[in-house]
Amino acid sequence: MIEINQLLAEYGLLLDEDRLEEWTELFTEDANYKVITRENQQLNLPVAVIWCDNQKMILDRIHSYRHVNEHNLHWDRHVIGPARIKSISSSVWQVQASYSLFQTNLEGRSILFSVGQYNFKIIQENQALKIQFLEVVSDTGSFETLLATPI
Repeated sequence: MIEINQLLAEYGLLLDEDRLEEWTELFTEDANYKVITRENQQLNLPVAVIWCDNQKMILDRIHSYRHVNEHNLHWDRHVIGPARIKSISSSVWQVQASYSLFQTNLEGRSILFSVGQYNFKIIQENQALKIQFLEVVSDTGSFETLLATPI
């Protein structure tokens, strides 16, 4: 359980410190990263805000953020609740955790950008825990600014 909580803490800190390339290393090569609104999830609608179906796609999104996309400059701050282990089977952990994401613009104005839940599938790979699947379920149905950085 300590290792799971450490992985979640590392997840948030890497995003908050803008170490996005290192953040992608928390994922397996065949990882799936999806951001979906709570409404779409509850209605079983497959439309996601972001959907990357492998680690290279996740890294490509970071590359686009760094070099192509225009976006509002800001700092992120993630507050991640305690991990809740839903199930464990043969080195696979199904984990949930609540999150809040605050963004602060260059003028120092902070907003609550997104609130929701993480649904992780975590596996052990080469003596380390890695994220194989992450569904970010955002209670926030519309975002005040562009969703540029990962949640």
